[in-house]
Amino acid sequence: MSKAAEIDIVSVSKVYGSTTAVHSISLKIPSGSYCCFLGPSGCGKTSTLRMIAGHESISSGDIRLGNTVVTDFPPAKRGTAMMFQSYALFPHLDLVDNVAFSLKMKGVDKEERRAKALAMLRLMQMEPYANRRPAQLSGGQQQRVALARALITDPEALLLDEPLSALDPFLKIRMRAELKKLQKSLGITFVHVTHSQEEAMALADIIVIMNDGRIEQAAHPRDVFERPATAFVARFMGDHNVLTGRVLESGGGRVTLEVEGQTFTVAGSAREPGSPIDIGVRTDRVRLASPAEKTLGFNGVVSNVEYRGASVKITVNGAGSDDFTVIATDADYFKKPVSVGDAVPLSWGLEDAVLLGRMAA
Repeated sequence: MSKAAEIDIVSVSKVYGSTTAVHSISLKIPSGSYCCFLGPSGCGKTSTLRMIAGHESISSGDIRLGNTVVTDFPPAKRGTAMMFQSYALFPHLDLVDNVAFSLKMKGVDKEERRAKALAMLRLMQMEPYANRRPAQLSGGQQQRVALARALITDPEALLLDEPLSALDPFLKIRMRAELKKLQKSLGITFVHVTHSQEEAMALADIIVIMNDGRIEQAAHPRDVFERPATAFVARFMGDHNVLTGRVLESGGGRVTLEVEGQTFTVAGSAREPGSPIDIGVRTDRVRLASPAEKTLGFNGVVSNVEYRGASVKITVNGAGSDDFTVIATDADYFKKPVSVGDAVPLSWGLEDAVLLGRMAA
């Protein structure tokens, strides 16, 4: 296999007419890493992937693969391979010819390209099906063939556009594990676009969260989970509540803020008194209990309760939020259950709240 390449995206923008799909983003994807671009529909993640691949022109900025600026290179000259969401297999060709197709286009002789294709199918545990056509395969099998076809070009980076979206939930989880194992064994850079938080958390060494054509945060999954950079990240990942208020005072590594007449304190650097501020509070660290020493909280009203097996999700109105979430273990919840309409006290530790940044407009 080729040596894995670092991908360096330098001030890259994509403009369609009067619409800017990607706003001057910069990002280094380390060589040999598994990078997931994550965000809602229309956030610019697929446009960014297609610009890396060369299937979409760059309006401004540069893309470097290793030491080579590939901005103006056609896709076949970049050292990348792309696996499309639809798999795009040729229905009239058997699996060997599907996988070998790009080598045929490059003029590789039949014997050599068939041998390479069989080796790739072996890697994907698809060799027994080599003479079948795509229509005779399951979705998971088609995905493996599409992966083999992308990897036969010996790329330095594999680009995957929502590769698991067509699969059923159980197969998704199995293929997720296989993708991670494959990336580790090949050692090449994987760049994977998804709108599934769970998928990105399970696969990535680095998660890049996009919103409205901008990067809100690029970090290891644990950093994204424990320290979301912005209110958007905290809300999108779903593991933090967001409270928005105004700064009362700050100093000594603490910031005190007011939210709907209530006062909260979080660890953080100095902020201008009176300025708007967002804090994130871990959903799994909120307790249905009155604040004690070194804890914070407020009183709210239960608006929804969802039983999830090992956990129970309780939604509360209060402190300016109509969807403040508590994730309780089933054991804790059933010791003292609550119902919709109940007034409840909520509390959390000082260390369970984080100060969130704000994106520049």
